[in-house]
Amino acid sequence: MSTNGSERDAPFIRLENFSLSFPVLHGSARSLKKSLLKSVKRSVGRGMGHQVGGAVHGDDVLLVQALDHVSFEAGPGERIGLIGHNGAGKSTLLRALAGIYESSVGSLTLHGETHALLDPMAGMNRDLTGRENIRLFARYNDLERVHAVALERDVESFAGLGAFIDLPVRLYSSGMAVRLGFALATAPRPQILLMDEWFLAGDQHFQDKAEARLTDLVAHADIMIVTSHSMPILRRWCTRILWMEHGRVRMDGPASIVIDTYLDAVAGETPAPAPAEERTKGNGSDGQDRLTSS
Repeated sequence: MSTNGSERDAPFIRLENFSLSFPVLHGSARSLKKSLLKSVKRSVGRGMGHQVGGAVHGDDVLLVQALDHVSFEAGPGERIGLIGHNGAGKSTLLRALAGIYESSVGSLTLHGETHALLDPMAGMNRDLTGRENIRLFARYNDLERVHAVALERDVESFAGLGAFIDLPVRLYSSGMAVRLGFALATAPRPQILLMDEWFLAGDQHFQDKAEARLTDLVAHADIMIVTSHSMPILRRWCTRILWMEHGRVRMDGPASIVIDTYLDAVAGETPAPAPAEERTKGNGSDGQDRLTSS
């Protein structure tokens, strides 16, 4: 479970053996008749599931293990990147940190003002005008009037929508809507910043403008965690990398070392570090690779 600390206390993140799984229904599970029959079977002790290879299988339900006993801590000054192949658990971990997913397995603690940049259009009401969405955002975040006015000016200037700022968002082009959403989402200055790489989507001209704004946002955050497949961005922004694989932390250490090891493994130039369960000894008590700067 996650908790938030009081204003401007020293922020930190702590995960201890945090696991998360999602149920996936088989096609037959959608049948009312099948569901009723299975309910009867379960009532007499049949149709029980069993665990195989990290996924729990039942007659109609498969539990996919998205995160598997993830443990790490982060404190002030850390810039952490999450890397790994698609489906490795990067975005799931980020969403768990943002409070979107919860689990009763393990513990997750966030202490500090947290802001997640996951989707530029999140929370946007397309029937309201751009200006009305800005004011709604200000009310939702309990901004004082002076700060709300400053927010409106900042977003209006950055988004560059001109007269469209007073038209319903549903009339915007996709690029205009993204500019408005991005400007709004990047306005707060949180202690803990969580960011998904999809947040950087957009045309090249906007990406250049957006990256400059994000760089300033990252500089003001006490802790930053970002998922990305862009090694140049990770090398430039991050001091530490967590390499995710099959829902686990495969390697945790200084950005340059972990990125180089990951790229070598992907290219097949050198063997990847063995999974934790295949090692008899590890640098950490939980068996995952840990590297520290000298």
